[in-house]
Amino acid sequence: MKILLVHNEYGKYSGEEAVVDKMAGIFSGLGHEVAQLRMSTAGLRDSATGKMRGFLAGIHSPGGVRAMREAIERERPDVVNVHNLYPFISPASLRECRKAGVPVVMTIHNFRLICPTGLFMRDGGPCELCLQKGHEWGCVRHNCEHSLLKSVGYAARNAVARIRRHYADCVDRFACITDFQRVKLAAAGFPAERLVLIPNPMDIDNSKPEANAQADKSYGNYVAFCGRISKEKGIDLIIEAARRNPDIPFRLAGAVADNNLVDNLPENVIIAGYLSGRELEDFYRNARFMVMASRWYEGFPMAILEAARHRKATIGPDHGGFTEIIGKGDSRIGSLFTPGDADSLEKEIRSLWNDPLLARSLGEAANAKLRREYSTSVIASKWASLLDSLSNP
Repeated sequence: MKILLVHNEYGKYSGEEAVVDKMAGIFSGLGHEVAQLRMSTAGLRDSATGKMRGFLAGIHSPGGVRAMREAIERERPDVVNVHNLYPFISPASLRECRKAGVPVVMTIHNFRLICPTGLFMRDGGPCELCLQKGHEWGCVRHNCEHSLLKSVGYAARNAVARIRRHYADCVDRFACITDFQRVKLAAAGFPAERLVLIPNPMDIDNSKPEANAQADKSYGNYVAFCGRISKEKGIDLIIEAARRNPDIPFRLAGAVADNNLVDNLPENVIIAGYLSGRELEDFYRNARFMVMASRWYEGFPMAILEAARHRKATIGPDHGGFTEIIGKGDSRIGSLFTPGDADSLEKEIRSLWNDPLLARSLGEAANAKLRREYSTSVIASKWASLLDSLSNP
């Protein structure tokens, strides 16, 4: 089988680009031939002309439609796997797949099909207004992009795609990365039979558990966070929890997006900066557990799986994908707290810190769940079944 991967890059290498590259490897590993149609948004925001090009292309991109048509004629794919289409490929290009009779699977990385910003977030918290109203006017009314041009452009391109039914008519399967996404798309009217759950994959160490016993040598020295240091990530909640518990060390790894958040830090909080490679491995390995406090749903919080790879539990907010990945009851791999509630977060941090045996046990459960549900081999098998269903309807 030949698969055409389609993706409009964001200009800076992002998690979506990493997933697209990963999917190319998975498809090749399954024995399929992979071709790609990729465009880039790099430099788009550097000029008024570029911004206007993006505004118009997102609604309908003649160049993107032509590129899709030429790619299909040149590559003659059996399946098209679409990721991001905005702005230069545009949803209108999906019509070329339909005309050619090529089935389309769209990987749903975020909430962009039902929320113009793709985030289900406004003013630092969850917002489902456009889903509830069934239209995109809320994005303009509340200026969700903090730029009227962008808010209007994002709302317009979503409205056109919805009214012209580009997704509804041309996408055969929507591969949702969380069940939360799947439920929201169904609520928006997307056919349930076309919505499938295929999470993002995570590579794991396949050596025996006893060969990875370093995590057992100590309980861990600090509470860790890894991600962007920003308000929507709930960094202020984590810092407040640290301030109330000066005996617990906290380390936050990631690029600082808001310097106001890291002014006047309590002495038990260390900003480790952006880490990679061995430094990042050691950061996870030496933590007692991870904490995430996002005020918004996020898409698929990969840091939970990264922590699980190192046999670490995660405390996270009880909403979005966090709830289903972390879980509750006997099957949980961490703890959940009331979103946006500093008291609830502090309670869970203190409880897990004071019970290192439980933290270790939950970390082992996290690693087991990773291997069982999210490992690359498991996700590859899910994709193999989906592709087979499209070629043998």
